[in-house]
Amino acid sequence: MEKVQDTKILIRESYGDNCLVDQVNVNKPVERRPQGEVHIYEQLKDGKEKLVHKSNLVVYLGREWLAQRLVNLNNLLVSPTKDEWLQWFGVGDGGVRPADPLDPTPPINSDSYLYSPVMISDTTGALYADAHTAGDVSPRGDAFVYPTTGFYKKIFDQEPTNQIEFQTDILNDDRYLVIKITTTIGVNDANGQQLSEAGLFTAASAAGGYAGPFHLFARVTYPSLIKTEERRLIFVWYLYV
Repeated sequence: MEKVQDTKILIRESYGDNCLVDQVNVNKPVERRPQGEVHIYEQLKDGKEKLVHKSNLVVYLGREWLAQRLVNLNNLLVSPTKDEWLQWFGVGDGGVRPADPLDPTPPINSDSYLYSPVMISDTTGALYADAHTAGDVSPRGDAFVYPTTGFYKKIFDQEPTNQIEFQTDILNDDRYLVIKITTTIGVNDANGQQLSEAGLFTAASAAGGYAGPFHLFARVTYPSLIKTEERRLIFVWYLYV
């Protein structure tokens, strides 16, 4: 068997100076939004890593969910609820311009789903959720049709232990303001796909086979990576609060 090639993808979300603030300047409106970036590294034979690209965004839907979690109160005018939490991951092939698979289209605030999600696994198990049959029409309202039968979400890594870590922020007095989330698209996942987008999703259950609903928290796009059984994609996402 050929040696498996690991590609590590690091995503950083930060809440910038103009995002989480407790004052209003009525004379100069300023757009407030979480700022972020994604770093994609390729593991080379000599052990070094090579940067490929960066681009990332926490979307409006994710921020609406976060506002409810902060006060433990549901806003009946938005679709996520306070009872959801961040735990699912999805990938897709809709992150690039059709004419150039190496030219990503940046995410926008109003994104509420991956543009073209791909099936991650056709095997039932505790790691996968959001099952669809080929030909199913998505309820999201744009007539997207699921191309393949299987599961379209994968839970954050659980082995060897839960791969969600609290880390200190050296720029803020080493306080625990960083959440590190790792998800691996393994050798048996999403093979044959040209992956160019990924997202973090909230849901009200972490059970394998859960049918949803799922709500997009953050989306990232990057130049297409061809997924094969000789390659693992390791996504490392940093959330700064």
